[in-house]
Amino acid sequence: MTMPRRAPQGAPNVVVILLDDLGFAQFGCYGSDIATPTVDRLAANGLRYNRFHVTALCSPTRAALLTGRNHHAVGMGFLADIPTTAPGYTARIPAGAPTLPRLLREAGWNSFAVGKWHLLPRGERTSAGPFDRWPLGLGFERYYGFLQGDTNHWSPNLVRDNTYVEPPSGPNEGYHLTEDLADEAIRMVVNQQESAPGKPFFLYFAPGAMHSPHHVERSWADAYRGRFDEGWDRWREDVFARQLAAGVVPDGTTLTERPAWVPAWDSLSDDEHRLYARMHEVYAGFLSHTDAQIGRVVDALDALGVMDNTLIMVMSDNGASAEGGVAGTSNEHRFSHRVRDDLAENLARLDDWGGQGGYPHYAWGWAWAGNTPFKLWKRYTWLGGTRVPMIVHWPAGTGQAHGVRGQFAHAIDVLPTVLDACGVPVPDEVQGASLLSTFTDAQAPAPRSTQYFEMIGSRSIVSDEWKATTDHVSAGVMDEELLMKGSRDFTTDRWSLFRLEDDFSEAHDLADDHPDVVRRLEQLWFTEAGRNEVMPLADSLTQRISTIVPPLYPPGQNLVLYPEGGPVSDEALPMLFGGGRIVADVEVPGTGARGVLFALGNWTGGLAAFVQDGLLTVAVAMPGDTVRVTADTPLPVGRHRVGCVLRPGADGLTVEAVVDDIVLAAGTGSHTLPVTWQHGGTALTLGHDRGLPVCDAYEPPFPWTGILHRIRIDAGQGWPSDAELIRIALQTD
Repeated sequence: MTMPRRAPQGAPNVVVILLDDLGFAQFGCYGSDIATPTVDRLAANGLRYNRFHVTALCSPTRAALLTGRNHHAVGMGFLADIPTTAPGYTARIPAGAPTLPRLLREAGWNSFAVGKWHLLPRGERTSAGPFDRWPLGLGFERYYGFLQGDTNHWSPNLVRDNTYVEPPSGPNEGYHLTEDLADEAIRMVVNQQESAPGKPFFLYFAPGAMHSPHHVERSWADAYRGRFDEGWDRWREDVFARQLAAGVVPDGTTLTERPAWVPAWDSLSDDEHRLYARMHEVYAGFLSHTDAQIGRVVDALDALGVMDNTLIMVMSDNGASAEGGVAGTSNEHRFSHRVRDDLAENLARLDDWGGQGGYPHYAWGWAWAGNTPFKLWKRYTWLGGTRVPMIVHWPAGTGQAHGVRGQFAHAIDVLPTVLDACGVPVPDEVQGASLLSTFTDAQAPAPRSTQYFEMIGSRSIVSDEWKATTDHVSAGVMDEELLMKGSRDFTTDRWSLFRLEDDFSEAHDLADDHPDVVRRLEQLWFTEAGRNEVMPLADSLTQRISTIVPPLYPPGQNLVLYPEGGPVSDEALPMLFGGGRIVADVEVPGTGARGVLFALGNWTGGLAAFVQDGLLTVAVAMPGDTVRVTADTPLPVGRHRVGCVLRPGADGLTVEAVVDDIVLAAGTGSHTLPVTWQHGGTALTLGHDRGLPVCDAYEPPFPWTGILHRIRIDAGQGWPSDAELIRIALQTD
């Protein structure tokens, strides 16, 4: 019998706070004028690292952080959503791989995860699992959060441990996801300390912020009214000046130039100025709101009396995101459906930007500015994608050592650093190295001097004083495909060369002066790539189509659902991209027939069939288009089959409201059906709706007043393969 272990005497608690899509320059303590007082306070009493690196994308960074191994080496070379047979891209962390929560738990810590997970392949996120790579399967004892890459902050798709659950309140009751996550993090830690005073804990706190959708209560955004009217060019210059003054970037650093594909602020119209400035006001309010929730967690630690011996590490998973494109978007679901935003439409939505009616993302000029002083952004291995803030606060471990640390570090170094601080042995499989010596010694050598990077074909490598970076542009984002300069073919990639010791921002290309160094680093990159399962290289999903691994139990074309089962994950449903039929077997009451028969998603992407005043309505909300049809005759009393038929065609979509196979109403839309209704996942509800509605004609839950026996879904014929569906969903060809 294995006896439980007790942690070493005086062992610290550990809190890792991992934000999403936050750039190097967006915390106040890294030069921003956005209010982040909690993070700034941790930095003022701790350490700021200015050469901390990540993988340039969310799932890979999270895998590297939790395993201490390079992302390809643990199968997470790309997003977890897309599993393939290539060893570096299975989207499955190997079974039995040592993970930080498992190692600490086995050494005597309690372990909690709260927030975004995004380490599960598509097909393993339903109520059937398998659960071995859910948070509890990888070593956490408790979990509360969401499994996909993003979610609606007003109405999220939540999981507690291994079970889907409903939010504790609705969007019209003041609910916001980040506040809920902070509540849960505080509750877990307080309950643990009450139950086992002095037992150390590991809290992995990963809010969905600052990933889109940029959702925040309006007053937070209004606090920044007019603050960004001078635009991203001026804002970036001001941030850079503050970075220099604070020492967060070294003297002599060059502010890299604005690329040609980011429009000069002065070239934009007054309407564009008004729209884009509001986008950043909302983002700033969202960040300040997030900082306030982090503050609540920190205050709880302080109230428990554990702050001095709690190692807190704050970081981001990649640089700021440009996935809103050159003009931003009111609904980021348009990004994967290649539907462009309209300036007039977005101006009409401006009063509710960040509110419940949209799924917004800012224009990419703000992403470029948010990564000051670097080039590019998320998904690229230029420093704008890979170099992010990292703050360490641990009074018992750093003492009076405060200030900026310039040692090279990477996400794979987090696990060995934490284990070293906790007195727990580091497994041999770990590729990172401990930063503990830098906590008290600003001159301590960097633990490692070589690190490769690869993300969707963008490649770079750091070795000692040098960094080499390719000019490769990946496929998949409309505006990048059209506007960005660079290579689209691996055989024509050009390697630029930078001496990072005296070129902090990767601004001065020395490749022509040192061709021998370029050749050496390129060869070293291939050596590291071979060692870490990076090959085969691919810069779009079309190159991985033949190797995509479908779920073991993929949804068929036909499915019957019962109301006793509760909400059903969209990944368990037949895919309706090719059209289909959804019909509810119901008993219509003699009077007062009303309510939702079934609903999936909401008005940023979804469908619903509901009854008002006895009349059947079917609403389909697609990025860029909404179709709503209502019957002109009431539902007949008694048992009937009631629902909709979806018929995509070359010119768009036809939606039919049907009763007993008779079409009562029909309408058309200009766009076809999506493969994935929402990036963040959603669920089909039966007999009611939840969260936000699919259209403004009803307010959830709006329960059905009759009897609902079952719902049947029949997908259209000529169904594309799973791999083809994924390709279409992300539009990467």
